[in-house]
Parts: sequence; C-alpha cells; structure tokens
Amino acid sequence: MNVPEITEMAIDAAYRTLRADAEKNGYRLNPDEDFVKNLIRGLLKNEQRYGYRACPCRLASGMKDQDLDIVCPCDYRDADIEEHGTCYCALYVNEAIATGKQKVAPVPERRPPRSQRGKAASVRVASTTERPIFPLPVWRCKVCGYLCAREQPPGICPICKATKERFERFV
Repeated sequence: MNVPEITEMAIDAAYRTLRADAEKNGYRLNPDEDFVKNLIRGLLKNEQRYGYRACPCRLASGMKDQDLDIVCPCDYRDADIEEHGTCYCALYVNEAIATGKQKVAPVPERRPPRSQRGKAASVRVASTTERPIFPLPVWRCKVCGYLCAREQPPGICPICKATKERFERFV
C-alpha cells in the first residue's frame, strides 16, 4: 500500500488550525513550534493509519471505539494540565509554561490499562425520589451555564472563557 507522504504544507495548515482552536477555547500550545509540529506529524500519521488523530505518544489499537479516550485532544488533557502544567504529550500547556515561567516536566500516564478501560461507574438512581448518583462531580459555569463532569472544574470555560473560580459544583 502506497501511503502519501505528509507534507510540510499539511503540517503547517494543521498547526495553524490547532493553534487557533486552542486559543479560541482557552488553551495554549507548547511554545516550542518544532516540537508541536513533530507531534502534529504523528497525529496526521495516525489519521492516515487509523482514520482518526490518536495521540502519537500512546499506542493506539486501530479501533476508534477503543481509542476514543486518546483521540486528540484526549480525555486526560485537562486533568494533566491542571496537575502538571501540560498534557501527557506536552502539546497543550498552561500559561506558565507557555510564557516560559515554568518548564515542562514528565507527566505520568493517566490512561487505565486495557483491562480496566470502559469499566467506569455508571449513573444510578436508588429510587424515584432520590437524586441520581454520578461517578464524577458535575460542575456548572456560573457565567454561561456550561456543564462538565470531572474531578475538578476546567481551568477555563470552553464556552465563555471564565476561569475555574467561576464554576460551582452542580450535582
């Protein structure tokens, strides 16, 4: 099978799109443009191989339904940025790293082993008069009403750009 080479033009176009999307949604890309373009090369290569942009720093199965958690941006990005200042592959970084006030450091793998994937606790309701019990807290942006279920509120609301202090625990 003859796979077309990924051109610098394609990488540059993907870089511009990724950077604009990141900035529009309150995220920052790693300031090392060459590093980011190498990650983009990996994303584009995975898109050629599998039909989706799996994180190039993780082993994809080639089955999208099994890899949805590592399709860029991955499910672990926000928690990694919040805790370590950068996501696992260091594509996305916090403001301190983006401005050179903090250095990128290794991030431990958050993705569960294959045998543990897909076994998240489900929502349950004990009776019709009780509130549902969710496996994660639900956070609400007090500015725009955006809801998300995760351990901590996002650093920046992807809708209105309010900071995490403007979130309240909803459920």
